[in-house]
Amino acid sequence: MYSKRAISTSRRVCQLRRQTSSAVSIAQACRAFGLSETCYRYGPKLKDENEEIADLLVGLTDARKTWGFDLCFLHLRNVS
Repeated sequence: MYSKRAISTSRRVCQLRRQTSSAVSIAQACRAFGLSETCYRYGPKLKDENEEIADLLVGLTDARKTWGFDLCFLHLRNVS
């Protein structure tokens, strides 16, 4: 489900957050763990469009049970 890099980065962020509760600055802790401050501060921004796409996918997969991801993706891209 997740790539090795994503798991590795999330573990680093967890360790870094624990470490920053001490007297070490975030910048120093990021350098020590080899992580950029941008990665440490990153938070995904959810869009309303994502919810709409999820609803369309659920409806499409209910209607077309034999279609795989590729067909659903192409259908949504070309029709919707």
